[in-house]
Amino acid sequence: MTGDVRTRLDWGAFAPLRLRARGAAEGAWSGAHRSVRKGSGVEFAGHRAYVHGDDLRFIDRHALMRHGALMLREFETETDRSVYIVIDASSSMGFRGSRAPGAKLAFACVLGAALAWIAIRGGDRVALDWIGGGRRALPRASGNEAFERLLSALEDADASGGVEARDLEDALASIERRAGRGALVVVLSDLLDLPPGAPARLGALSSKGRALCVVHTLDPDELELPYDGPVRLQALEGNLVVDTDAPRVREGYLRALDDLRRSFREALVSRAAELVPVSTADDPTESVRRVLLALESVAR
Repeated sequence: MTGDVRTRLDWGAFAPLRLRARGAAEGAWSGAHRSVRKGSGVEFAGHRAYVHGDDLRFIDRHALMRHGALMLREFETETDRSVYIVIDASSSMGFRGSRAPGAKLAFACVLGAALAWIAIRGGDRVALDWIGGGRRALPRASGNEAFERLLSALEDADASGGVEARDLEDALASIERRAGRGALVVVLSDLLDLPPGAPARLGALSSKGRALCVVHTLDPDELELPYDGPVRLQALEGNLVVDTDAPRVREGYLRALDDLRRSFREALVSRAAELVPVSTADDPTESVRRVLLALESVAR
């Protein structure tokens, strides 16, 4: 496969991270924002359908008796929320094709840093977690020092290793233990080579009042398989090597990619979460704006 595949973070046109992230953040959302966290506050904010794992205390008994439907009463609170940025740092995220300014991990880090900057400017606390890569999580914190620590962690990121079922479970269980009702969780991943059951397991992050957005991050070459003639495709996670003819397998490849995205979208939508597809050739500002709109939708 063409393109420079690196294990260390390939910033490309995204460097330096600080300027790129703040530029994307300012372009996507100017100024502080009001918390829209829903929970057990004092102001009634409406109803939504019950999702398995929700707190039973907020079921509207009148709606149940009148309509036979399980509906939850939601309340709006002015307290700060916590934002959990979760980045896939497995080996496949190190891929950079021929038309992208940076690797998938670099693009995910830019979006993560921009979202963290927006959250901190709004007075929210931010935590950083990883899927794969063997990186250490950063606990939730607010203020400029917290943002500087997050930047340092992102700048030091590298794509390495795969994601086994135990790795995924450990990472997501840790987030579930620390992220309470009203937390916003943003997962940035290519969703490739994840263990069986990953769509449902990721979707479960949206239970217990958490709002979840998964940002499906792919390289343009992965989205289109634009190669001509015979190619050798080598997996970045594992030892699989495939020699094939790109034009002949392109239709089947794109169909398999659509099936992958559909499986994750269905699992997320069923849990009132969102899937936002992005390409590493996209404008980061527009990608951040789309993530913010998705978060607004699921946090209502």
